[in-house]
Amino acid sequence: MPIFSVASRNALQRLKFEQREKIKFCVKTKISVKKTFKMLQEVYGSKAMSRSRCKDWYLRFKNGRTSIDDEIRSGRPSTSTTPKHIREIDQLVRQDFRISLREISAILNVSFGTVQAILTSTLNLHQVANKLVPRLLTPELKQYRLRACEDLRQQTRDDPTFMSRIITGDESWVYGYQKLPLTTKH
Repeated sequence: MPIFSVASRNALQRLKFEQREKIKFCVKTKISVKKTFKMLQEVYGSKAMSRSRCKDWYLRFKNGRTSIDDEIRSGRPSTSTTPKHIREIDQLVRQDFRISLREISAILNVSFGTVQAILTSTLNLHQVANKLVPRLLTPELKQYRLRACEDLRQQTRDDPTFMSRIITGDESWVYGYQKLPLTTKH
């Protein structure tokens, strides 16, 4: 289970960049490292970056750095988030909105985290009541819903008993069946 949610990670990223901007400002206005760190502590309290991190960023800006963004790090590049995997995951979800992340992971032989990242970040989906649904409706889905509503509206016009046959109350499916007569042994 992750320690931080996506929202809290984004908040931490914003805080980090905000402090870097303040350090950059202090460098441009020729405020000392010591005073810069003290100002960060006054403003951010326990959330202020460490003295060594502050000094490190201060020297970077003093030596001509202009960007507050993290530099790209070396290491193994991501091999799982490929256009092919994105297409395959998209197809699987469109076929069955109730498919689990573990099932997708097993089918495509991709890590659970990669599947989760593709679904939430790339495909912009989130899980509601065990279904993967879009965060925002696509034009295609809007058209589909509009057609479904128009069909239902037309059915109510054509068949006056249509509305009385609709069952509501929960999200479970109810299948129509004919009750068989009880037979008795002779």
